[in-house]
This record gives sequence, C-alpha cells and structure tokens, in this order.
Amino acid sequence: MSHISNQSAGTCGGTILAIVGIIDPNDMLKTAILAAIGAVVSFIVSALLKRIFKSKKKKNVI
Repeated sequence: MSHISNQSAGTCGGTILAIVGIIDPNDMLKTAILAAIGAVVSFIVSALLKRIFKSKKKKNVI
C-alpha cells in the first residue's frame, strides 16, 4: 500500500512542477485582473436586477 502512495505523491509532484514551468506570470496577472473585473460586473448586474424586480413586485401588489 505504501508503494502506491509514494507513486501517487511522485506523480502529483511532477505534474505540479511541470505546470509551474509552463505558466507565465503575466498570464496569471491578466487572469486575476479579468476575474476581479468579472466579479465586480456580476455583482453590480445582480444588484441592479434585484432592485428592478423588487420595484416591479411593489407596483404589482398595490
């Protein structure tokens, strides 16, 4: 059982090291900035839609 565990750890470690060598720091920065912008836009759109539907419900109830 120990052999399988050591092999899995080696495989995971090698995969991680290979990925680290491929990833460009500029791409990571660009991805982080785009993700932040997407989160902000999503939040604003959700807040606006919530406000719009809330005001429509009030008009329909009266």
